[in-house]
Amino acid sequence: MLRRGLVAALAVVALGCTALAVTGSAWWWLFAGPLLGAAAVGTYDVTQRRHSVLRNYPVIGHLRYLMEMIRPEVQQYFIERDYDGRPFDRDTRETVYERAKGVFGDDPFGTELSVYEPGYEFFTHSVMPVRVPEEPPTVRLGEGTCPQPYDMALLNVSAMSFGSLSAQAILALNRGAAEGGFAHDTGEGGISEYHVRHGGDLVWEVGTGYFGCRTEDGGFDERKFADKAAQDVVRCVALKLSQGAKPGMGGVLPGAKVNAEIARVRDVPEGVTVHSPGYHQVFSTPRELIRFMGRMRELAGGKPAGFKLCVGSRRDVLAICKAMLEERMWPDFIVVDGAEGGTGAAPMEFVDHVGTPLTEGLNIVHNALVGTGLREHVRIGASGKVATGADIVKRLIQGADYTNAARAMMFAVGCIQSQRCHTNTCPVGVATQDPGRAQALDVEDKYRRVYRFQRATVHSALQIMASMGVDDPSLLRPHMLRRRLSYEQVTSYADLFTWLEPGALLGGKGLPDEWARAWDQADPDKFAP
Repeated sequence: MLRRGLVAALAVVALGCTALAVTGSAWWWLFAGPLLGAAAVGTYDVTQRRHSVLRNYPVIGHLRYLMEMIRPEVQQYFIERDYDGRPFDRDTRETVYERAKGVFGDDPFGTELSVYEPGYEFFTHSVMPVRVPEEPPTVRLGEGTCPQPYDMALLNVSAMSFGSLSAQAILALNRGAAEGGFAHDTGEGGISEYHVRHGGDLVWEVGTGYFGCRTEDGGFDERKFADKAAQDVVRCVALKLSQGAKPGMGGVLPGAKVNAEIARVRDVPEGVTVHSPGYHQVFSTPRELIRFMGRMRELAGGKPAGFKLCVGSRRDVLAICKAMLEERMWPDFIVVDGAEGGTGAAPMEFVDHVGTPLTEGLNIVHNALVGTGLREHVRIGASGKVATGADIVKRLIQGADYTNAARAMMFAVGCIQSQRCHTNTCPVGVATQDPGRAQALDVEDKYRRVYRFQRATVHSALQIMASMGVDDPSLLRPHMLRRRLSYEQVTSYADLFTWLEPGALLGGKGLPDEWARAWDQADPDKFAP
């Protein structure tokens, strides 16, 4: 009742000032206008039933929602330290921004990290460093199996669909890839004209919705797939099994967002809500998956074919490897997506609690392929918070052959980590389909930033490797990366994780218990829960 009395008093004062403004000096409107507005807001607040805060604290209660609205910006710009922001700290973002702009500044006065805190990781440098290679190395996909193999760069654009990103962002990423000679993953949203306009190398990713090669009932259309995979810009094809942000979960694209252009790219009806299931229709067992990979390679005219997954269980990975052995067929590459990946919007429970982080995921996939004697045939890509040269080297040591970056590439295009990607209100025009907002992104400027960022980051990785006495990624070994476990104990990755010997799973002797048990349980004809 007290609150209502205050609102009533405010209304009386507002009406009094209005009367004075009408009958006396117009200057009274300076008071009457704001007071009338406040009285109207207060009247609404005490009569509405949705927000208890506003019923108890009319007018001033709106400050709570205002502060909540700008909390991420306040946190990012005024509270968080340079090295502890989330998902990416300020130091990492600044590194990406500077490299994208062609500014190669050094940090003075030493590290801000606590090097004695558990979890701190560092590389072991050599007393005799080597020269940094003049040309960055590449990784050949499909060697020995594909008539059209592809040389993959050490850092590439990870999967981000047109629809999730604006047309301008896709154009900038693809032109940067064309300029720098690295690959651009299309994401599962299909191949748009923005992916092909500048001729950058594409990895065409096909997800559970089969967008771009979809039948009317949502199945896989071989003819459409073959026609689009035949384009010169498509250098590899990939099947998405799962992604780090929401493994095992499908998606929904509301009909309101399915405009004519997106409908055309995705092969779906305009204005109709589109559902992407969490599972594939074209296979249901490891053996069927491997056979479908072979069919994709065939339909693509002998271009490298692979799949992407966020690792779930060791047993499922080994079941896939058993299927490869029995079918004598394997993918040309596997991209391991870590649970720390996050361009796809997902429920908090999935983001925080579902999926294997990249370090463990890489270890499982690398060891499974080594233990089954398949590692020389299958290349491994790594994606999940790769943003710096140190990130690249860590992932190569942990088992990858190359890396992909999504959010770091978004930073290079201008993303400021406002975390509004799913609201269509991206303030810099990267993750939006609002034409007015997207127009703010200047492709001519941003593609150069993408190119410079990728080139500088790969060079940074090569510098780190050179300081370790290594001039080729194939020479990196687990003992070169160390982690502090406590204030008293530091161990290398060689001792921290299990590393199987080539063919160890085939012999079945001397295996660690967890690997032996998973190998016995793995079934090439069944994905087990």
